Amino acid sequence: MAQKDTIAALVKRGIADEVATTVVKQYGYGSLGDISSAGVDGLVEKGLDEAVAKEIIDKIGTRKTSKPRAAPKAVVAEEPEAPAEPQVPQEEYSNPHVQTETETKLMDMVASLKLEIPKKVVYDIADRIEGADLSDEICEKLLVRAAEMYASHKMVQNESAGVMAAHSIGEPGTQMNLRTFHFAGVASVSVTQGLPRLIEIVDARREPSTPSMNIPLKGLAQEDQALAEHVASEIEITTLLDVASIETDITNMRILIVPDAMKMDKRGLKVDDIVEKLNKIKAVRGLVEKSAVSFDGPVNNDVACNIIISSDPENPAPFTKLQEMYEAIKNARLKGVEGIKRALIHPDPKTGQYSIVTEGSNLKEILQVEGVDVDNVMTNSIIEIGDVFGIEAARNSIIYEATSTLGNAGLDVDVRHIMLVADLMTNDGTVRAIGRNGVSGKKSSVLARAAFEITAAHLLHAAMVGEVDRLEGVTENIIVGQPVTLGTGAIKLYYDPKANKEDIE
Repeated sequence: MAQKDTIAALVKRGIADEVATTVVKQYGYGSLGDISSAGVDGLVEKGLDEAVAKEIIDKIGTRKTSKPRAAPKAVVAEEPEAPAEPQVPQEEYSNPHVQTETETKLMDMVASLKLEIPKKVVYDIADRIEGADLSDEICEKLLVRAAEMYASHKMVQNESAGVMAAHSIGEPGTQMNLRTFHFAGVASVSVTQGLPRLIEIVDARREPSTPSMNIPLKGLAQEDQALAEHVASEIEITTLLDVASIETDITNMRILIVPDAMKMDKRGLKVDDIVEKLNKIKAVRGLVEKSAVSFDGPVNNDVACNIIISSDPENPAPFTKLQEMYEAIKNARLKGVEGIKRALIHPDPKTGQYSIVTEGSNLKEILQVEGVDVDNVMTNSIIEIGDVFGIEAARNSIIYEATSTLGNAGLDVDVRHIMLVADLMTNDGTVRAIGRNGVSGKKSSVLARAAFEITAAHLLHAAMVGEVDRLEGVTENIIVGQPVTLGTGAIKLYYDPKANKEDIE
């Protein structure tokens, strides 16, 4: 398996792109089987963090080694198993909507007038007129007018809804730009917009090209800048190189780590924290110690203290081993959420409340950070939302992201077209792409699949297995040159010249 295929396989299993690249290219594992055979100990020995190594092995599994077949054992009478504990039935949870007095009044009017209006529309009208002293006559006129507008917006029977949705989204897409914009108000965080972002959405990319999160804060953190910066420092990933310089002492075959006092204080770290984290890395485990004297003079405080990683005096490490130790510790994660490369605070221009904008995304871990408003956290990673909150949340995310992308480009597309695409991408419980590996590649029509991509392969396979095409869609009927069974094509007229005129009348 090529390196890029192995990296893609790891990313598909939910492993960060940076970690996958390091494991394959830097550590030299060419396939998933090699990684599985190495196990957690092998990855940690190469310099990977133990928690990250366990996560990788858990996601790809371990390779089972074949064992010689054991001799048959003597039959022993088995003891009767203890009776299983009774299972506790799961509690059913429901949160039905309780109608307000105004909603109940309007619903009764709808029933008496025999109008066809969705409950959502009735509830919206009730919310708008709540507190207004309107007579029953005016309320009835509102409902009648709402029913007329709802009926005028319904699609005609046998209308080609899919073609209309595709055209309504595809035509404005030709007017979109191909650039990457900066996040509003945060010049140093770039977020993909325009046509590339729309393509990411319909392709159901597991990880966007520029993953980002918008994290509102709650309590004092949303009002106090210092507290907001503290929460941001807890979220942003901090490596050893971010807070210290690393020097290699070839003469004494040791590594010298010099922490930066200001950076350590800003990130809320102490030397003991660094020593504790480094001692968890297998390559330098037990070799990390805190120096009692600074390299530049006496130690006055904890931050000024330095760290030494020295090899065993009785068995000095060769230079290659020293280099491996250096590579293992330079990007060691000291604190922060995995995948969050940067976290910047952003004050709301209207309310002045602080929120955090990140470069990178890790929704599951962010929801556990103290001070975060978990009810309003947003990420632009649709697949991640589906993994954490379920398929309905992923569907809503597709609608929101596509609508926002088109709206930011100044394009007005009816939300129902986008809803149809979102429903099609998520109707089987998973987020599928609009492409040959997703919706278009799973069509029941052979000709429709062949017209999309890889024509010869689809036709050859269909001929080999004897697949039948019933010509029920748009594409296949156009290919064979007959009317499409939609719109006026859905109606069939027959003329019988032998029928009597009296019978016709």
